[in-house]
Amino acid sequence: MQVVVTKHHGLGNDFLVLDTSQITRDSSADLQKIDSSKINWSKVAQQWCDRQDGVGADGLLLLSRHDDFKLEMQLFNQDGSRAEMSGNGIRCLAQAAFDADGHEESVSYTVLTDAGLRVVDVEPVSQDEVRASVDMGKIEEIRPPQNWHSIGSDPNRPVMHLSVGNPHSVVGVEDVAIVNLLEIGQKIPQVNLEIIEPGPESHAITMRVHERGAGITQACGTGACASAWAASKWGLVPASVREVLVHQPGGDASVRLNHPQAGHVTLIGPANFSSRHNLELVL
Repeated sequence: MQVVVTKHHGLGNDFLVLDTSQITRDSSADLQKIDSSKINWSKVAQQWCDRQDGVGADGLLLLSRHDDFKLEMQLFNQDGSRAEMSGNGIRCLAQAAFDADGHEESVSYTVLTDAGLRVVDVEPVSQDEVRASVDMGKIEEIRPPQNWHSIGSDPNRPVMHLSVGNPHSVVGVEDVAIVNLLEIGQKIPQVNLEIIEPGPESHAITMRVHERGAGITQACGTGACASAWAASKWGLVPASVREVLVHQPGGDASVRLNHPQAGHVTLIGPANFSSRHNLELVL
């Protein structure tokens, strides 16, 4: 069957969004049950996200609706693996819903993800762009990933292993531009790896990322959150800074620390509509 898929990006981190209501023959049926039992979404993601033979994207987002302002997000990476959460992806999903619903004023969505509930506030900027803020939940320290020692990180470098609903390893370096991020990222593919340096502004950091399931990407929302948190703990930004500007190859995001409550972070950034595609979906 033919389905309509929209493509969006958050700071160059791009996603395909499919509203699963298109494939539901019975509106009373359980969407998630139909999705998992009828369709190999991992294979679909690999096909559609392939940059040579498909549309091309870092991941596929499945949008399901529980009511007008309660959504559900399932995320499959470019390689077909399932991911718990994406800060850029959830903004793209919210933009897809916002556009489909024809909103012209700011709205708030509650989105169920594999990492739990997230609240996304969406504000229109232009016909193809929204600005969205997301309560990304609590930041928690986790154990180092398996084979962490294989990357050969200097023991004097600051390192934090954090969960933002998905796993991250953040490493402080002198210059993010000269690090062979692809080589070291491929050694620990089960985690999102961020390298960061302070500045250039006093309230800012510069970040590059190798994402689990996608490789090097232009930006990573959860990675920006983990990096801003680590930078604050290490003193790379002054203790008085409550909103860290995170420079990434694809653009800048802002992370509010201990917001909306202690231990949480709020991610703020754009989502942009790119294109619309009619694609074949095999049931």
